[in-house]
Amino acid sequence: MNPYPKLRTKEAITMMEISKQEIHIKIDNSISTSKERNKTDLAADAEPIVLMSVLRSLHAGYFRISLSLCSQALLWKIMIAPDSPSMSHVRSNIPSTAYHLLWYLSLATQVSLCFLYMLKCVFFFDTVKEEFSHFIGVNYLYAPSISWLLLLQSAPTMESHSALYQALFCVFAVPVLTLDTKLYGQWFTTEKRFLSMMANPASQVSVIANLVASRGAAEMGWRECALFLFSLGMVHYLVIFVTLYQRLPGGNNFPTTLRPVFFLFFAAPATASLAWTSISGTFDSLAKMLFFLSLFIFTSLICRPTLLKKSIKRFNVAWWAYSFPLTFLALDSVEYAQEVKDQVTSGLMLVLSSLSVLIFLGVMLLTAANSNRLLRRDPVLIGSVTGKKDQQKSIKTATL
Repeated sequence: MNPYPKLRTKEAITMMEISKQEIHIKIDNSISTSKERNKTDLAADAEPIVLMSVLRSLHAGYFRISLSLCSQALLWKIMIAPDSPSMSHVRSNIPSTAYHLLWYLSLATQVSLCFLYMLKCVFFFDTVKEEFSHFIGVNYLYAPSISWLLLLQSAPTMESHSALYQALFCVFAVPVLTLDTKLYGQWFTTEKRFLSMMANPASQVSVIANLVASRGAAEMGWRECALFLFSLGMVHYLVIFVTLYQRLPGGNNFPTTLRPVFFLFFAAPATASLAWTSISGTFDSLAKMLFFLSLFIFTSLICRPTLLKKSIKRFNVAWWAYSFPLTFLALDSVEYAQEVKDQVTSGLMLVLSSLSVLIFLGVMLLTAANSNRLLRRDPVLIGSVTGKKDQQKSIKTATL
């Protein structure tokens, strides 16, 4: 008998099938899952930090910290120098004791990082080899040498013409030339590591290393050596800059969390301006052109805050890349204010120097507040979120 007398037979059958369907209730447990994940993260943060876990998470990118400290010490040394007439009104507010404390803090940080990295080479040599072959990580192997060279140039008591100074300079500059031979040579001799695929913003660290070494050689009076290092750095800077400017497919491998490294775009010409000033003895037209270029790139970056928005969601060691490029720019502004004595240059010097110090102090406080998280969660290889398969895929796409 049809239970739906007013409906046709086909419609009645359809209604009966609908009435017999089971109702499934799906419970969304995303909230509970997120709570469990947060509890797991908190438990991981509460675990004690042991030496092996620190060594496992340590990589050359941590030398950004000492690089920022040493460059800041150099800035303070120049600001309190007695032969800086444009800084006479600032010297009274920045006592020399603060500069000495900063320099010794830089020395302690650099020695500690070098000691830990040497232990890593002993206990985790495979990860060091992996970092050496990584297209981003290899660039930060220059950072220890840059830090030592800046620390040497900002030393409070050592004369640049002393035998000890020259010996230390040679010790710190040799790794730079060694890495140059490896890194620059493979770009035109190795079939699988083309510059168009390997180039990334971190590649400019190698340029900065050569330019910092050039400035150190010029301070000692080694003009020919300084010109050699300057030409080596500037030629490769032009090549890297043009390659990155074209936005080739290889640039897609750069992780979002490392976007603070984009500040290296203006750090390289700013360092070149400092190096050329030491070589020529004056802040001449070429030094001014390089300073204006770095100032323009800096302005272009700060006018695009959305570019760095995703990289500041969670603190990591890459945030130190905000500090030392600004310090190099501030150093240029000091030289510019000494050469062109007017209100505009003095104001620009004060703005950039103050901004550099504030960013430096801010990142230092954030590092102290997030030290446990920093030591646990930062990957062994910076930028290791990009796998080898993705990199090979992009290379094949570019080849096609």
